[in-house]
Amino acid sequence: MGKTIVITGAGSGFGALAARALADAGHTVYAAMRDTAGRNASRVAEAGAYAAEHQVDLRTVELDVLSQESADAAVATVLSEAGTLDVVVHNAGHMVTGPTEAFTPEELAAVYDTNVLGTQRVNRAALPHLRAQEHGLVLWIGSTSTRGGTPPYLAPYFAAKAAMDALAVSYAAELARFGIETTIVVPGAFTSGTNHFATGGHPAEQAVLPAYEERYAGLMDQVAQRLAALAPADAPASLVADAIVEVVDAQPGERPFRVHVDPANDGSEEVSRVADRIRAEFLTRIGLDDLLAPHGTAA
Repeated sequence: MGKTIVITGAGSGFGALAARALADAGHTVYAAMRDTAGRNASRVAEAGAYAAEHQVDLRTVELDVLSQESADAAVATVLSEAGTLDVVVHNAGHMVTGPTEAFTPEELAAVYDTNVLGTQRVNRAALPHLRAQEHGLVLWIGSTSTRGGTPPYLAPYFAAKAAMDALAVSYAAELARFGIETTIVVPGAFTSGTNHFATGGHPAEQAVLPAYEERYAGLMDQVAQRLAALAPADAPASLVADAIVEVVDAQPGERPFRVHVDPANDGSEEVSRVADRIRAEFLTRIGLDDLLAPHGTAA
């Protein structure tokens, strides 16, 4: 049966690709984005045109993850229109690039606000409904940077994605007794097909940059080129959308805890396999192994 799904940050990139793929798979999908009447109005129109052309149930909803009021209103709209909510996809994110020292604490906090606190706002809006119905799926779009190879000049983003991953892991155990499943989809470095690099921010303070440019001249361009060279030419960003569809379509209790989509193979999957095993072993040692699978589903 089709599910009702809301995807944050679905105006472009992984979010837009996943929204279309999930709608194609027969689900009712709310592509959530901010400023739907302003700068994202064209993306709203594109989603509507796609829905009409492909005869799928793809809708849009205003949702700014920086606002609890906006998150509450978006979930209320979904429930009012669709009558239910089955899946929440945490996809909204923002990347910044540059020497870490150049970013002010306030700039780091802004990255954290979007990538981490944004998920908390959406959870606080959606989880009361999922808990009441005692089923659902919270799907987090993580990053291989959490545990894989990490090039320099991306530290604020990497730190925020690591925090989001830690939040997702804790939430998984805390939601299990409500019958709510958790999956973390972990994309690698896709340098095309998303707007991460194209729309990424830079430090506002320029004073420190010349010193770094002297020792690390052209580093960000080098990183982007080498990441692109690592990934096979036939590895489009749509692979992430395909993985999301596969998780959503899986039977309750059979969904994996973590799925890597990493054509460049930066080592994250290997490290995560050990970390997730240790998590499972530790919860078992302290008598909380029932938290490793949602109640009401197969282990």
